[in-house]
Amino acid sequence: MSSQMTPPKQPTFHQLFTTDHDAVRAELLAGLTAPTAYTAPKFLYDALGSRLFEAITELPEYYPTRTEVAIFERHGAAMAGVVPAGATLVDLGAGNCHKAASLFGTLHPSRYVAVDISVDFLRSALLLLQRQHPAMDMVGLGLDFSAGLALPPHAMPDAVLPGHSPRVVFYPGSSIGNFTHEQALAFLHSVHTACGQVADSGLLIGVDLVKDTAELEAAYDDALGVTAAFNLNLLLHINRTVGTDFNVREWLHVALFNAAESRIEMHLQARHTLTVRWPGGERTFTGGERIHTENSYKWTLLSFQALLANAGFAASQVWTDEGQRFAVCWARAQ
Repeated sequence: MSSQMTPPKQPTFHQLFTTDHDAVRAELLAGLTAPTAYTAPKFLYDALGSRLFEAITELPEYYPTRTEVAIFERHGAAMAGVVPAGATLVDLGAGNCHKAASLFGTLHPSRYVAVDISVDFLRSALLLLQRQHPAMDMVGLGLDFSAGLALPPHAMPDAVLPGHSPRVVFYPGSSIGNFTHEQALAFLHSVHTACGQVADSGLLIGVDLVKDTAELEAAYDDALGVTAAFNLNLLLHINRTVGTDFNVREWLHVALFNAAESRIEMHLQARHTLTVRWPGGERTFTGGERIHTENSYKWTLLSFQALLANAGFAASQVWTDEGQRFAVCWARAQ
């Protein structure tokens, strides 16, 4: 009598976000024509911008990535003692999935849900990861969660086991810093809701902390100029999307720490008076005038724990590096 082998699992994919090109163009033009010009930081991450950011994480000045990795390596056993094993690990902004995958052996999730704006970007990473972890359920979600996290029940592998599978939402890299305090609170409320009513669910999040101004500013204005290229590439992205005629040589990368707001700000500054044109409009920038391209808020341990509490999380536990430059927080939803 012949035996039948169980076929290996395959990831499932759900593309839940469709780009509205007219809305994107309108959003960019609204920012460019505002009294103080600005763009949302998400527009920094076109294909080239994403590759440049990966290069930034390798720079000696850019401490957040390696410091966060060191925290996970040093305190992984302690995290495993409080983060529930066998949970559904929901990875926000998963990218190449490397950060979450490095924790599989520590946290022992039974399911992995990789969330990014494009399923196509996740596809090859998840197919490879599935071969390395053949027993684990894996899902790729193409979802824009920047305005709030809403996980569709039909796309969640734990939906068939209500009440039995805790959700661990994973948000590393201090991406929460791109939100204003009000936006961060609203976003964390949505994460709390996404954890559901299952006991032991919660949020595992990386947070950059307030530190010496010179160290902060160097991390966003490196000696090689990689961060400058990352910021200036935004103008090429806008040219393709809106039809503007930005000349990157006419703009200067600026990064500064705004102590009153506790945030790093990135700007693009006009080197001289110039006019930018696009189909149906134009704007003149005077020399020294800036386009505000990104904020990266920095927190104290007390202020971030207070934010988590205000978002409804019942308790939080924190691990830091020795210099308290960066923190990883586990916050229970119930």
